[in-house]
Amino acid sequence: MFDIGMQEMIVIFIVALLVVGPKKLPELGKALGKGISELKKSLQDVKEHVESEVKEATTDIKESVKVGDKGGISKDLAELKQSLQDVKEQVETEVKKIKE
Repeated sequence: MFDIGMQEMIVIFIVALLVVGPKKLPELGKALGKGISELKKSLQDVKEHVESEVKEATTDIKESVKVGDKGGISKDLAELKQSLQDVKEQVETEVKKIKE
């Protein structure tokens, strides 16, 4: 993640040992570990919440599309069919006039 090698870890440990002291270093490590675990848990909760919201929104969109398909497209197709029948009748009428 941070691309820290073994040498860098040793230097960080020595500096922490000098700054904090040998008695407080284990407590600091424990507190740091707890903080990191809580951060990971919080990030996981946020990730799950975002995924559930996206899934819910996707479901809503799919339902809207299904409802729209049944109502709107069927109505448009019926209107188109009627228009084509009207045009067919007009063409047949014009053809009969031409033949007479």
